[in-house]
Amino acid sequence: MPQENNGVSQDTAVVQKPVLGIVEFVALMATMTSLVALSIDAMLPALLQIGESLNVEQPHHTHLIVTVFFVGMAFGQLFFGPFSDSRGRRLTILVGLCIFAIGTFVCMSANSLETMLVGRVIQAFGVSGPRIASMAIIRDLYVGDSMARVMSFIMMVFILVPMLAPIIGQTVMDLFSWFHIFTLFLIVATMAGIWFFSRQGETLPRNKRKVFSWAQLFISSKYVLTHPAVMGYTFAMGCIFGSFLAYLSASQTIFQVYYNVGDMFPYIFATLAFSIGLASYFNGKMVMRFGMRKLCRFALKGVNGFAIVYLAILLAFDGLPPLVLTVSVMFVGFFFVGILFGNLNAMAMQPLGEMAGLGAAIIGSFSSLFSVPVALFIDSFLVGNLMPIGIGFSVFFALAYVAVRFAEKVRKYGV
Repeated sequence: MPQENNGVSQDTAVVQKPVLGIVEFVALMATMTSLVALSIDAMLPALLQIGESLNVEQPHHTHLIVTVFFVGMAFGQLFFGPFSDSRGRRLTILVGLCIFAIGTFVCMSANSLETMLVGRVIQAFGVSGPRIASMAIIRDLYVGDSMARVMSFIMMVFILVPMLAPIIGQTVMDLFSWFHIFTLFLIVATMAGIWFFSRQGETLPRNKRKVFSWAQLFISSKYVLTHPAVMGYTFAMGCIFGSFLAYLSASQTIFQVYYNVGDMFPYIFATLAFSIGLASYFNGKMVMRFGMRKLCRFALKGVNGFAIVYLAILLAFDGLPPLVLTVSVMFVGFFFVGILFGNLNAMAMQPLGEMAGLGAAIIGSFSSLFSVPVALFIDSFLVGNLMPIGIGFSVFFALAYVAVRFAEKVRKYGV
């Protein structure tokens, strides 16, 4: 039996110099993984200004600056998942950060929306490396209750970053300009890289690395993509996240244009982001007591109830309810959405066994690639009011409910 020391599995971990304490380790891993949220949410207050600087004729086209990020992440996960298992965690983070920096420089040099979007895809592809490798490092070093403890601490940071990132982005704009939000990305990525490479050793020994095989990738991908239960949960994830992404990418337009909240936008966004963070905390406390499937059923009923109520409110107010009412109802609805995010992914992963690493990459990529056109489709109708958002929630939350019911039936009866 492998021996453990402070949660570190001695048969999988490499002796590191220095061995990090729990506080520093959690802070480092949280910093690496939070680059994703920072790169998305810090951009939100700047979308209108970027559109004006790049002479974008249709303001809603700037929503693509957020949306295409998930396209880059979809392909980045597929690449860096196997890369991390075959070449090690440190090289994965190094390559990922370098690609992220290249994408950031492309964005900074952009004089058209098309160039900006190319840079954002490159950024997203690169930042997938630190995200995937950080999760792998946690799995390498911690097991059982120790891993759960570390992940719970990191989730506390995940709650804070989406709340603070738009405020940080707005502050940078107030002091300098939207251009320097990308400067901030470079500074944070550089500092995180220096911190990581000076303090954290490799956690995947050479004798435990898996040789990459295109044939094995094809076999594993085919298994995942043809597994009805896995794809049912994954389709549901795409529906839930796609409709939420429509809101996320349009959030500045919704609050600063339709509701004219001005510099209050980051704080309103933070309030709604707190709802999802609160849901993550609630889920972590309740999942061991009630189980992920019961919580998922509860949340699916919740999001569909929210969608029906919100659509009725939109109809009553010609598509633009009072701000307080919109924020209040969304706060409740996003709480249920937050419960679904983690549980649907865990349910999709459960049948995959030993191919969990690659399976996670495939599931993440597929759900992201599906969610992007869903968000683009909903946002294409967004002109002057929130009716398309309400209809999008209603349709795609209902589809998610059907998909989960199908997946549960397959899992239970094998049909």
